[in-house]
Amino acid sequence: MSAPAPEVPNAPKQSRTVSAKPPKRRKRIGAKARSSMLLGYLILIGLALIYIYPFLISISGSLKTDAEATQDALGLIPQTITFAAYERLFTREPFALWAGNSMLVAVCVTVGRVLFDSMAGYALSRLRFRGRTIIFAAFIAVLSVPGVVLLIPRFLILSELGLYDTYGGMIIPLLSTAAGVFIMKQFFDSIPESIEEAAKIDGAGTFRRFWSVVLPMATPALVTIFILSFQGSWNELGHFIVARQSPELNTLTVGVAQLVSGQLGAGNQFPLQLAAAVLMSIPVVVLFFIFQRRIMNTTAGAEKG
Repeated sequence: MSAPAPEVPNAPKQSRTVSAKPPKRRKRIGAKARSSMLLGYLILIGLALIYIYPFLISISGSLKTDAEATQDALGLIPQTITFAAYERLFTREPFALWAGNSMLVAVCVTVGRVLFDSMAGYALSRLRFRGRTIIFAAFIAVLSVPGVVLLIPRFLILSELGLYDTYGGMIIPLLSTAAGVFIMKQFFDSIPESIEEAAKIDGAGTFRRFWSVVLPMATPALVTIFILSFQGSWNELGHFIVARQSPELNTLTVGVAQLVSGQLGAGNQFPLQLAAAVLMSIPVVVLFFIFQRRIMNTTAGAEKG
């Protein structure tokens, strides 16, 4: 038998070499794809300008004099910048009263819709009771009814209940909507019922499971209801026309409508009307900028676990 070969003292040991992965190359965008992207961006910019241009006209027109606003209504750069229209809104017109009424109604309606729509949606999604399908079908049917059709019946009901020309008559009929109930039901349907089993075993009741387990998972839907409710109640006009008569209960929409119709003065009053429109749109614009990333696609489901 041959003796084993002697080991070389300083011989380097063989080691496994790990082949380095080549860096990923970015896919080059072809000229045709770049042209398509550029065309798409140009179309989006054009659409954005179409929507922004009227708002820019409102801001510019509110800073013009009455004569200049009449002669050059579409000009974006005022020749003489004046804040007389804004000063008149707060000194000669009850704009602060209108804004206070609108804020009171919008806050109450928003809180009510978030609460009642979520409760009704959870009941239609989780509770098993006779006639549930018929009730949900009725909600869907209400969505197809134009709101103007319900104004006269709503006026008659408010008159019979003694709620006409009161804050209650302006707020209570708006505390829930069929669209909000539909959104919440569809979202709750996407949450597995197995998530509530542990709480049910621990003895939690229906409301406790709704409030402590399911509702925190429905934050995207709640944010959607919150934004749509505030915007809808802030911009509501038809209901406030039939629900109130006293000038002390005027909201911003009713007051601005009176400005546009010329009931509060003579002349076209373009700067005054545009100034009121600009100030009226600020809360909704701020709300959308704050929550724009949270607005959900109502057809998207919850994350299943």
